[in-house]
Amino acid sequence: MEFYLQYSTWGLEPDFEDSKMRSVFALTLACFLPGVVAVNGVSNDPTIFGNNFNFWKKLSSGWDLTRGDSAGAITLPMPENGPITIQPNKSALVIIDMQNFFLHESLNGDPKGRAIVPATVNLIHAFRAAKMPVIWTNWGLTEFDLVNMPPAFINGFTSSSSSQSSFGSDMGTIVVPSSDHSIPATATTKGGNTTVAVGRKLVRGSWNAQPWGALLDEQLSGVAKGTDFYFNKNRLSGMWGPGTPMQTFLQDNSMTTLFFGGVNIDQCVWGTLLDSYYKGYDVILVDDVSATTSPIGATQMVDFNAGLNGWRANSTDFIAALKAAAKH
Repeated sequence: MEFYLQYSTWGLEPDFEDSKMRSVFALTLACFLPGVVAVNGVSNDPTIFGNNFNFWKKLSSGWDLTRGDSAGAITLPMPENGPITIQPNKSALVIIDMQNFFLHESLNGDPKGRAIVPATVNLIHAFRAAKMPVIWTNWGLTEFDLVNMPPAFINGFTSSSSSQSSFGSDMGTIVVPSSDHSIPATATTKGGNTTVAVGRKLVRGSWNAQPWGALLDEQLSGVAKGTDFYFNKNRLSGMWGPGTPMQTFLQDNSMTTLFFGGVNIDQCVWGTLLDSYYKGYDVILVDDVSATTSPIGATQMVDFNAGLNGWRANSTDFIAALKAAAKH
């Protein structure tokens, strides 16, 4: 598995022009699955999709995604093309861009994004209980990123016609209740208020780049306990280009199967899912922990294609199976 992912991700291939090397490689594969692997290194078994380092097995009902590592495997119902059997040690939940910048009401954040937070927290807890990592990947720019940001991205994140209102610009301050920084202060707010420096737009360490509301505590406590992992990104996708911190983590830990949620479903969530799919990972879109400000057609496009590239489901379709597995 590690061999395949490294080669497929780095864009390299073994040199099989030499027939002797080709035969040796095929024999090596045959040592793993005797009598199943053909001379070209591809399985003769019609239920095997892939090679011995990276394969799915088609079952009479659904798919086995464990690549032969079935100890402690969990079977999860899926609305279509399921169920899927996954290896917890190689599976993760990926939460994308659930940040103050995109969700906080005082920053014109999306109410649909705020609405999915309870379901997101429930799913985070279920993944942790089943001993599967939770990955957070958010915008978090450095000075180097700002210097090298392409013009199209700078234009896309302006709040006016000026480039000076894009990435890295000072977003000023907002007033919030002292007891709850996730909501704006109003005339009816009980208790005292406080002024928060919003910080530079989506720059690493700024308040606007932090996870919103209850998600901040979830992320901080999860990282402190070692169940969660946090990765900054500098494009819509957390998996773009030849490599990102998130991708390095996935490779180093031989991860294969990823569940995705966050905002926006048709932009950063879709971009990260699609790049993961291109690089050989199993991808599952979780609809009820995803949202967008875009028209409904954008979500419909993502849902349609996510179902072709892998699977799509609501967390309610499989969370009971995760909780049941955690009890064993």
